Amino acid sequence: MQFNKKDILDMASLSVEEINLILDTADQMKEISTRPIKKVPTLRGKTVILFFYEPSTRTRTSFDIAAKRLSADTHSISASTSSIVKGETLIDTAKNLEAMRPDVIVIRHSSAGAPHLMAQLVDASIINGGDGMHAHPTQALLDMMTVREHKGRIDGLRIAIVGDIAHSRVARSNCIGFTKMGADVMVAGPPTMMPMGIETLGVSVTHDIDEAIRNADVVMMLRIQRERQESFLFPTLREYSITYGLNTKRLKNAKKEVMIMHPGPINRGVEISPEVADGPFSLILDQVTNGVAVRMALLYLVLGGARNADPD
Repeated sequence: MQFNKKDILDMASLSVEEINLILDTADQMKEISTRPIKKVPTLRGKTVILFFYEPSTRTRTSFDIAAKRLSADTHSISASTSSIVKGETLIDTAKNLEAMRPDVIVIRHSSAGAPHLMAQLVDASIINGGDGMHAHPTQALLDMMTVREHKGRIDGLRIAIVGDIAHSRVARSNCIGFTKMGADVMVAGPPTMMPMGIETLGVSVTHDIDEAIRNADVVMMLRIQRERQESFLFPTLREYSITYGLNTKRLKNAKKEVMIMHPGPINRGVEISPEVADGPFSLILDQVTNGVAVRMALLYLVLGGARNADPD
């Protein structure tokens, strides 16, 4: 099939067929990163701007690496080094970037909907690198790639997402993406961190982590996002760790072939113990590896790669 989307803004706007095409393309792209010379000329002459209002290690670096492995030119902008600090609005920033004729703008912003607004203002393709508590589609896609790679499928699997659901754009995107692909998703966390109406995304809800992981094929732990909380939603980190942290003792009740995932960054000893994070069931670093492949695939596809060229 052809990929005709100009922008990647959220999981809700992607069809099952489009998701499968992205994942299949990412599978092909992953091989490039294993070569002695990790570069192909596919996007030579294209320009990618990385526009990050919020801090990022994995997303920003993997997009940069992904673009360069496809021979695109990249330019990074952060809030602290841009005219935002001088009072420039997002709209004016978007119009000025558009005047420089980039091909793709990857944006991370603290306000939900910022990538959608920018997509209406510029001709360049917009890829959402995370907006507020709303969406993080590329993280969901790399998570799905990792699950499909190790389980051979997504349809019919039971996925448990545990932790700070209310403040997690990763949780929302994964709920939408995995259910769309046929998985059974259960979210678990404290009542104070569970958004009202989350069931409308097609997921089941529990406040008991042991119930969530008991029959799960995949357990995805989430970081407590204190930077997005106006007040503390639990008494202490120690109490949270005891009640909702994933450790080796608790993991004994999960399936023998369970997969452990985490979008990062990890608060070791809080939501997940070091023994589990570094243990034999952990696919956390596999997620990071697949992040480069997925972002290579997205850059290739939004720039018309499936219509115009072979990725090799």
